[in-house]
Amino acid sequence: MNPLFPGFERKQVDVSGASINLVHGGAGPAVLLLHGYPQTHCIWHRIAPLLAKKYTVVAADLRGYGDSSKPAGLPDHSNYSKRAMALDQVEAMQALGHSEFHLVGHDRGGRVAHRLTLDHPQRVKKLAVLDISPTRTMLAHTDCAFAKAYFHWFFLIQPAPFPETLIGADPGFFMRYQMGRRHGGLQVFDAAAMAEYLRCFSDPATIHATCEDYRAAEAIDLEHDAADETKKIECPMLALWGRHGVIEQQFDCLADWRAVARDVRGEALDCGHYLPEERPEEVARHLENFLA
Repeated sequence: MNPLFPGFERKQVDVSGASINLVHGGAGPAVLLLHGYPQTHCIWHRIAPLLAKKYTVVAADLRGYGDSSKPAGLPDHSNYSKRAMALDQVEAMQALGHSEFHLVGHDRGGRVAHRLTLDHPQRVKKLAVLDISPTRTMLAHTDCAFAKAYFHWFFLIQPAPFPETLIGADPGFFMRYQMGRRHGGLQVFDAAAMAEYLRCFSDPATIHATCEDYRAAEAIDLEHDAADETKKIECPMLALWGRHGVIEQQFDCLADWRAVARDVRGEALDCGHYLPEERPEEVARHLENFLA
């Protein structure tokens, strides 16, 4: 049993395109939690036990992350498209007996959740995203300030093996720098969670896979988004973001999501990018109120 998730069961679920690692526990309506870069499902360790009092909670590793499988990227990056990563999660939830569920995504997990909701609207009862605006919107408004703040977007999309080689020289340094440079620094992270992030991120297959995630974002994902330009998220949606982060400083989060969804509410919290670890009780309260 993972000490970060007391009372939860760990499971490896084989789906059509990958093997997905997850933990699940609790009872009630199903809620799927998806993490971001460069982390794993462990980002939810402070929130999952709170939600599990009322919900069946599933916290999963995305394809390419954590202990989920990490296939080599295809030339068009399609096996790391958000469409492919979303299908992984739909099939994993179906294998657990959940044909519909609430969906919560932070960072990259929010981008997978956005695509999942568009591709499988009958599956998602309510959607919550944490500290993102839509990918297409953010890329379309890139300027010097955004490129400086989110330099990793433009570094990770460079052709292999350039970013893989540089990150692989000292993955721990890169991960700690990437996470620690945000508001709150490294002290907001539990030591056991950080050890898990570092264990998983130190795998060269993870470094490659996570670069492929970003390469897909500026290639095939944009093609999918353009094809669905007129399609809107129909289910109720909650957007939360950090008051001390880039989304607050450079984007209008609610307006950005209201341009692509019909029913959006939300607000900024007094934290930085890592809401689930900086403000877990507050995030859990917002989620409970929204999902009820």
